[in-house]
Amino acid sequence: MDAMKTGQPTASTPRRGPRHGLVAAACAMFVAAMVGMAYAAVPLYAMFCSLTGFGGATRVGTAAPETTIDRTITVRFDANVAPGLPWVFKPEQTSMEVKVGETKMAYYMARNEAATPTYANATYNVTPAQAGFYFVKMQCFCFEEQTLAGGEKVDMPVVFYIDPAIAEDEDLKNLKTITLSYTFFPAKPPAPKAAAVQGAGGKGG
Repeated sequence: MDAMKTGQPTASTPRRGPRHGLVAAACAMFVAAMVGMAYAAVPLYAMFCSLTGFGGATRVGTAAPETTIDRTITVRFDANVAPGLPWVFKPEQTSMEVKVGETKMAYYMARNEAATPTYANATYNVTPAQAGFYFVKMQCFCFEEQTLAGGEKVDMPVVFYIDPAIAEDEDLKNLKTITLSYTFFPAKPPAPKAAAVQGAGGKGG
């Protein structure tokens, strides 16, 4: 009986020993790790931008600065809505004059054009990007997901200041205008609570 019929390896048949299995397992683990890192990179990158102002991301603060300086910067406000979100979203003021170190409040308006509740998250950035490190928000609708009932309209505040440390940045010494821009993106509805999923089926017996 020849080798092909008996299933025995011939000179041209590769032998797969334990080493091949280890290599395959290592490759699979590497791919899985890379996928996990890709997902983790998104929140980590967002956190990095928020802390450093990288990419025009703003910082978050809890207390206003103790001093102001004699310098005024015009802050312009921009609003955008991503495709698939049935909202009208716009700033209630196109711009305002802000003294560096002074706490200011601006408002954005959002209205749900759909007849049913919709959910959205806002991304944001500042231009020029380098100014993001000095633009500090104390209160913002972008900090959490927003839900609007069908036809609902809301006014959403943003409380912010420009860090006086901007005066020490030589690259921004001639800065006259900062643009704060938001974009709302559709978000998934929250998952129903366990009680809601189970329903009111009554007691068994």
